Amino acid sequence: MQISDLPYPDPGVPDARTGPRFLLWLGRGQLGGQARSLAWGLLHFGGVAGLPYAVGLGVDAVVRRDGGGLLRVGALLLLLGIAISLGDAMLHRTAVTNWITAAARVQQLLARKTAELGSALTRRVAAGEVVAVSTGDVEKIGWFVEAVSRFLAAALTVAAICVGLLFYAPAIGVVVAVGVPVLALSVLPLLPRATRRADLQREKAGKATELASDTVAGLRVLRGIGGEELFLGRYREASQEVRRAAVRSARMWALIAAVQVLLPGALMIAVVWYGAVLVTDERLAVGELVAAFSAVATMLYPLRHFQEIAMAYSFSRPSAARAARVLSLTRTGEAVPAGAGTAGPAAAPAPGGDVYDPETGVLAPAGSFTAVVCGDPDLAGRLAERLGGHPTDSADAARSALLGGVALDELALDTARELVLVQDKDPVLLSGTLRELFDVPASGSVTPRAALEAAQCEDVLDALLQSAPEGVRDPMDARITERGRSLSGGQRQRLALARSLVTDPEVLVLDEPTSAVDSHTEARIADGIAALRSGRTTVVLASSPLLLDRADRVVLVHEGRALPAGTHRELLRGEPRYRAVVTRETDEEQRRAGIGLAGPAEELTGIEESA
Repeated sequence: MQISDLPYPDPGVPDARTGPRFLLWLGRGQLGGQARSLAWGLLHFGGVAGLPYAVGLGVDAVVRRDGGGLLRVGALLLLLGIAISLGDAMLHRTAVTNWITAAARVQQLLARKTAELGSALTRRVAAGEVVAVSTGDVEKIGWFVEAVSRFLAAALTVAAICVGLLFYAPAIGVVVAVGVPVLALSVLPLLPRATRRADLQREKAGKATELASDTVAGLRVLRGIGGEELFLGRYREASQEVRRAAVRSARMWALIAAVQVLLPGALMIAVVWYGAVLVTDERLAVGELVAAFSAVATMLYPLRHFQEIAMAYSFSRPSAARAARVLSLTRTGEAVPAGAGTAGPAAAPAPGGDVYDPETGVLAPAGSFTAVVCGDPDLAGRLAERLGGHPTDSADAARSALLGGVALDELALDTARELVLVQDKDPVLLSGTLRELFDVPASGSVTPRAALEAAQCEDVLDALLQSAPEGVRDPMDARITERGRSLSGGQRQRLALARSLVTDPEVLVLDEPTSAVDSHTEARIADGIAALRSGRTTVVLASSPLLLDRADRVVLVHEGRALPAGTHRELLRGEPRYRAVVTRETDEEQRRAGIGLAGPAEELTGIEESA
């Protein structure tokens, strides 16, 4: 895989059970790149390791006054120099390729998971953590993946130097062979503490990122109540905690680096002292001592990669764990073990099927305009997610909404989204022109003009045209700022409704689509939705009488279960619990009217359920 080949046509199905398993899966997916990096690393480190022996041979040639041997040593040094230069350049190239490839694969997986889960993602994982995973964590994961091959090349080179010294100068080689494992393992007792401090730093950094994200998202509200300074002070405090944690973490890594310098220095002193004794006793030649000393000095370079791999794993393990936690999320809320077989997506239901939620018993007959009234806004949000095929917790996981008798979460994601569209309570508008906003997958039966008219967006078009640059005559070419911040809440809500109407899905679910508009506009929007969606299944979760009166049937969800349906006027007359929610009567007002919230079951007998 080359960088020019990115992105992957298919990044694959990750093993997201744990962070280490995810790292192993990434490494297995890049065996070719790792092998190339290892080969170039061996060439580079091998050239570095060969320098001491060449120097030793040169010293021996000078002592023997061997001119031909000195020429041969010069040629050997030239070859080693070429190997070092070429290996270093290609090692850097392949290592960076491995790094970027691994990071790009993780980003693709995260993007795919975000598209799969939609708004359910931020309900399961904090927004700050999602940002941290998709930015800093992918770089740390890529760092470890690319560092593995360089570490293996360095480890093999160190082993080769030790073995070579055992044959070239056995007396010195024994000392080096015993000392090098001590050097390599000396930092292991310090790694757990360094890892804990690094984890604490990342945890505090994630909280600071989440606080900053929340502050930016609510900046307009904060300025309105004068609370921006309060949140700014909180962010400063969180930022200082991150700084202090980073300093404590850096101190530990500095100690590890100092150990990596001190112990090799002590080994070099021991080698020089013991080698001098051997030379004095004429048990070792001067050239062999120079070669042994040079070999130990050269060994310090590959030994640095032992510290790097420890740091890379320490930083990447929690990052991989966070990424694996996000990637293990599914539409049903249940993680599927890696390698587990799946039966494949279910076949799409025949057109014209009813929508049924087994969790609450809500039924929306095909082709009807059904309104659902929930006294609990959270319950309404969870119902909207289930109707879109996204159960929001483990309790809902086995009770997905059905379309034509087929569970939506058993369908392929693309198929489910073609059939059912859910507009959240707080829809998001992306920056760009109005024409780009309506460039969404659609049936083509509803034009943007018709949708805008049904959503009562005339004043929105005028406002966009007035704020557009000179020369823009068509409001469809006017630009919308990021998240539509230049528009009012009601204007953003109506544009989002028009975008949903343009898609013209078989089933359209709207959660409080008119909560930010005035009553006159709301009445016209209700008429527009009813007219434009005539013959199409539409479910609106709302408690506004103006919307409820336009619906073909209304369902009240009380204490988690749907009561028998009827029209708005029928339920208003015969169902006190419905009247209490819609008219917002207080308990005192109901007592004065002689109405109890828990009316007798006989009051419901006159209301037929149009199933």
